[in-house]
Order: sequence, then C-alpha cells, then structure tokens
Amino acid sequence: MRLSPSRARFSRLAKRLSLAYYGVLLLCFAAAIYFAGILLSIIRLTFFFHERQLREWNTAILWYSGLPATVAVLLIAIDLIVVFPMKRRTPRRLEVETDLTSSATVVLTAYNDEASIRQAVADFRANPRVARVIVVENNSRDGTAESARESGAIVVTEKTPGYGRCVYRCLQEALRYDDTDYIVLCEGDRTFRAQDIHKLFAFIQHADVVNGTRIVEQLRGESTQLTTFMYYGNFFVGKLFEVKHLGKGTFTDMGTTYKMIRRNILPELLMHLDPRVNLEFNAHFMDTVLRQELLMIECPVTFHPRVGVSKGGNVNNLRALCVGLRMILGLTCGWRMITRGN
Repeated sequence: MRLSPSRARFSRLAKRLSLAYYGVLLLCFAAAIYFAGILLSIIRLTFFFHERQLREWNTAILWYSGLPATVAVLLIAIDLIVVFPMKRRTPRRLEVETDLTSSATVVLTAYNDEASIRQAVADFRANPRVARVIVVENNSRDGTAESARESGAIVVTEKTPGYGRCVYRCLQEALRYDDTDYIVLCEGDRTFRAQDIHKLFAFIQHADVVNGTRIVEQLRGESTQLTTFMYYGNFFVGKLFEVKHLGKGTFTDMGTTYKMIRRNILPELLMHLDPRVNLEFNAHFMDTVLRQELLMIECPVTFHPRVGVSKGGNVNNLRALCVGLRMILGLTCGWRMITRGN
C-alpha cells in the first residue's frame, strides 16, 4: 500500500530519529552519577565524615541520578514502541545472487610496514578471486613502498598524513579499475588474510558493504594487539552504533579494517566521506553507509597477531580509550566535531 505524502515524510523522519541512542547515552550518564554517589558514600562512611552538608550532597547525587534515567527510559520506550516498526521496513536483499566467478580489487593501507607488506601482498595476489593488489603507503620512512612494488603490487603514495586520508585514497585508486565489481579494503600488517575473501563474497550478495568483525572469540589469535579493554570497549561502541541505527543491522566491531564494497555505490559514497577523520575513520565510514540508506552486514573474519609495531588506535589502552570516545563524539554530535584543526 502506497503511503500518503505526509505519512511518507513522517516515515523518512522516523528512520533518522535516534531516540533510543540518546536514551542509552543518558542511561550511561545516570549510572555514572549514581555510582559516583555510591563511591562518595563509601568514602564518607569509611573515613567517618558525618558532616551534614556532605551527607545532603550525597543524598542529592543519588536522588537526582534518577532524572536522566527516567528521561532515558522514556526515550527508549518511544523509539521501540512507535519508531522502531518503521525503521524495520528497510529494504533487504534476501535473494542470493550466485556468482562464483567475480573478482575484486584489493587495496591495502600501509605505514612503515616493511616487515609485513611482502607477505601481505603475496597472500592476496595468490588468491584466485583477486584481480590486483594496490598498496597506498602514507609517507613511510622505511622500505614499505619498495617491498610492496617488488612483490607485484601497484604502489601509490598518499603524502597527506592520517589514516582517514590513506583509506580515502585507497578507495579513489580502486575506482580507477572498472573490470572488477567489488573492492576489498584491508591493511598490510598481516592481521587479516586473503582466505577470508571467500566469506566476504558470500555475504556481499546480501548487502552493499560487508564489514569484517573480529569479535568472534574462536576466530581470534591468542596474542593479538587487542587487549581485553580494547576488545570489550570496541564491542560497547559497536552496540551503541547499532542502537543509533536501530533496525538496520547487528554490529559488534567499529575498528575493523577488513571490508568489501560494491564498486557501483562507491562514487556517491565518497562524496559523503570526510578524509580528515583520522583513526576514527572506520566508524565514520560505517555511520555514513547507513545514513545513505545503504545495506551493510557483518561477517566474522579471522584476526591474527600483527607483524611489526602497532601505529593506530591499538598502541595502548589510553589511546584506544581516546579513539573510542572520539568515535562516540562523532556518532553523537557529527563528524565535523572531531575534524576541527585537521
């Protein structure tokens, strides 16, 4: 049944509303206030602080934490009861197109990856469904470019520093080749392997973008650069992202760099991506894909220990925390908030 113009406009607006997302953020804020009040109570009772003023402050903190919690519950309830049924009307590809002959152009980001790039290029070039391997190196100070070229890759140098700049250039370079319908984006550090391309091809029949997820514990190496804090922090942000785009998919990994993209959707998508977004670019990419009403699905991929030294958001827990908070800021307030000065 065709909707009237007014109902159609309301339906489009409803799909963009993220009441549950802001409700969850408010709920986290309320929980933080409440536990701060509990901590203050423990300190006050342990050290025998019986001042009336301190006790009143403690009571007020615990009492008023209920206000944002109440608003949060209301927002989540409205989204789930009123808006969510409209969001779930998103078109889906349910019929699988059987295609066992198509190939992909693989693009690898690289920065000071001399220790790994030869193996990475050789691995992908050996896969029968890979037409070519392009390496975009971001002003490496070692022999990354020479090693990649000697291994048979097409090598491009992106002179502007930044992970977002490098990924954006990767996608631009991949578009130069129109003999492949699919583009695979990955890194040259050996954390991902070419054998998982077959999984991506199986899932791409259902979507415009297939995003690899490292959150399946059985497919993760024992000594990867992801600490327990990074692992569950990434999962937490992934679930926040899922709530923001409620009804559009299940998401668990915001930092994965292994994905497959249909070539025909990329020219339009590039117009909405901001290469100034740095280490948070994967979250920005995923957010932009869903805001453009494209279909994205997750695929479990194997995650290996990296070869060489980590240079991204996984250097240590503090840096990972900063990247995660900036991801949440971008998802909440817009990605321009984190590109100022870049």
